[in-house]
Amino acid sequence: MAVEIKYVVVRKGEEKMTFATKKEADAHDKLLDMADAFTEWLLQSGIQMDETQAEDLGLYFAEHKETVQHILRTSKLPELNAETITDQTE
Repeated sequence: MAVEIKYVVVRKGEEKMTFATKKEADAHDKLLDMADAFTEWLLQSGIQMDETQAEDLGLYFAEHKETVQHILRTSKLPELNAETITDQTE
């Protein structure tokens, strides 16, 4: 019999994802925390959108935080490179 250790990220009583390492689980949990913060910020902005749209945008911003940070620092989109193009096609 094999023993496996799994790390499960749970949000609001719902299992979100399962990971093989604590480091991966913590990184995903941090991403979800960031997405929640973005979602709350968007909902408080007064912009007309429903909660689902705010959640989708919040998760998108969190998943692309490097791009958001680059835009905030430089006021420009990052240059497209082969890696970015590959990510967009997947």
